[in-house]
Amino acid sequence: MSENKGLLITFEGCDGSGKSTQASLFIGRLQQAGFPVTPLRDPGANAISERIRDILLDNKHGEMSAWTELLLYEAARAQMVTQQIVPALGENRIVVCDRFYDSTTAYQGHGRLLDLHLVSAANRIGSCGLVPDLTFIIDVEPQLIRKRVMRRQGGPDRIESAGLEFQERVRRGYLAIAAEEPLRALIIPGDRSIAEIQSHIWQLFVTRFQRFLQHGAL
Repeated sequence: MSENKGLLITFEGCDGSGKSTQASLFIGRLQQAGFPVTPLRDPGANAISERIRDILLDNKHGEMSAWTELLLYEAARAQMVTQQIVPALGENRIVVCDRFYDSTTAYQGHGRLLDLHLVSAANRIGSCGLVPDLTFIIDVEPQLIRKRVMRRQGGPDRIESAGLEFQERVRRGYLAIAAEEPLRALIIPGDRSIAEIQSHIWQLFVTRFQRFLQHGAL
């Protein structure tokens, strides 16, 4: 964490892993503790990025190429970074984002089998060079995730409909990210109760940033 700057905390995981629930609980706990928090979702969080999100998830766009998908995600992310994340960090806020560029590595790189070097380069553009201070990856078996997604009201979106093999590749992608960046990207077993997972995440956060939190650096 840079001096006099906020924190960027991201939540990752396959669709249906429970990451959004955990991000929401984490945000609530930060707010209860009195920290200035900016909650976001990627893609989305502003008018331009939300329009892109609608295109990406619409089942009508089944002909969309993997490269188009990649670039749309990066475009939405770049808008969110410049419009919301950078200003919030400059105000010493804790930004909590439901997905960030690790999703693109896992889904478009490993899931869609795009060249990982090109995906990494695109991620640097889309994130405007910004790297999360800490990332929680909620890890759940794809078979269980598939059951959860199919029970959702409205059914799966375009990405969720990609199939079990795709989801397994995505999960392996997330595990590879954690293996490559173990200090930043932490695997959180998602086969426990919501409360147990939340407690685990909070303890890891407090332990990692204890001296900053105690001295009011945020």
